[in-house]
Amino acid sequence: MSTRRDFLRTAVAGTAGLAIPGVFHPSYSARAADSRIEILLNEPIGTIAPEIYSHFVEHLGGVVYDGIWVGEKSKIPNVGGLRKELIDALAKTKPGAIRWPGGCFADQYDWRDGIGPREKRPKRTNFWVDAPEWPKQARRDGPQAYDTNEFGTVEFARFCKLAGGHPYFAANLRSLPAQEFWRWVEYCNAPAGTATGATQRAADGEREPLGVRFWGVGNESWGCGGNFQPEDYAIEYRRYSAWVPGYGTQIAMIGSGPNGGNLEWTRGFFRKAAPGGVLGRMWGWALHHYSWNVSNGRTSDWFQAKGDALKFDTETYYELLLHANQMEKLITDHWAAMAESDPRHRVKLVVDEWGAWHAPGTEPFPEALLGQQNTMRDAVLAGLSLDTFNRHADKVAMANVAQLVNCLHSLFFAHEDKFCVTPTYHVFDMYAAHQGGKSLRTQFTAPEVPYSSKATNAKLPG
Repeated sequence: MSTRRDFLRTAVAGTAGLAIPGVFHPSYSARAADSRIEILLNEPIGTIAPEIYSHFVEHLGGVVYDGIWVGEKSKIPNVGGLRKELIDALAKTKPGAIRWPGGCFADQYDWRDGIGPREKRPKRTNFWVDAPEWPKQARRDGPQAYDTNEFGTVEFARFCKLAGGHPYFAANLRSLPAQEFWRWVEYCNAPAGTATGATQRAADGEREPLGVRFWGVGNESWGCGGNFQPEDYAIEYRRYSAWVPGYGTQIAMIGSGPNGGNLEWTRGFFRKAAPGGVLGRMWGWALHHYSWNVSNGRTSDWFQAKGDALKFDTETYYELLLHANQMEKLITDHWAAMAESDPRHRVKLVVDEWGAWHAPGTEPFPEALLGQQNTMRDAVLAGLSLDTFNRHADKVAMANVAQLVNCLHSLFFAHEDKFCVTPTYHVFDMYAAHQGGKSLRTQFTAPEVPYSSKATNAKLPG
């Protein structure tokens, strides 16, 4: 008897062999013999970094409050206020790194609000309070709109430790000075009993250093992170990264890279940053790409081009996969642009936001802003994307699916005492064995698959 896991494995295998470069269609099952996968054992690409299987947590809708954080006094099973079922399920997938606190939220977040006694922490207006996607029936007076800061640095670090992932902090470049970035590093990593930051950390219950290695210098600095020009952002990055002690931890800094295919952002930053050794202080270059436009070229409007998470036809099914498959070209194009100023490729790519982004309307509960249902289509998209990252293991050092729970391309849904995993969770569970493995060059042969569409010449590339 075929199990759900067997079916999912078959679906993702179909993605690897048919969707790239073709996509599986039931009417083409008779032509399966035309498809071929050849693994070139003597042509290694690189080691598949465990961080390719990483995640993203933002103070957005139901991700943190009701998703991860339920509070120590909750009747919901928890470990120090952290939802236990979520921790246990995530740990099984061997998560790489977990990015926090954003996202756009990061560039308005003051890390000092999230330390000290929880009952004394300030309540702050969340970046997403006026987002147009809020469901009409959502309560707008809870922690999803006005953050209580109960979930701060040590709470997040404990969550990572319990789940087996490495913390990746996104620093506020838009609205905090560089000095506060350095002091956050001190709070996290300074040895016990040394600096004031270490003393405060001990008072918050963590005497020993947190050993945070991954630090993002801003987020989407071309947009919500400051509306910078790439050359201006390069100057800011130079200032923020000029002197950051690791306290025994090898700091890996990640620059705020382009929105999708914006090669001029990459070129502009690297040209400005290369002189003076700035690239020597950069470990990764962030790239964001969401799969959202299923209009088949009819519109590029951010709201009108999205489709429903549950109500989709053959056209929108394939359009979403086709949009996801753009990741291949984005990786190679930006890699080539980076090489113009960094020919030795000291800086690797970090795809720290990726996944499907559907239209509003299928939220698991009203306060789950940007929440959406997750189907086998999303699972196939996840497998397609992870296959792409594995094929480019020499270029991609980290990739973070957006987001972990109750938001966008989630692995989990959690609300009050209810909890479940999504089809995408099973993909990460199956793919976990690839971590640390060797990526080998592979050649795919598959028939081109046309599909019916309201537009002309609708087909997936062969």
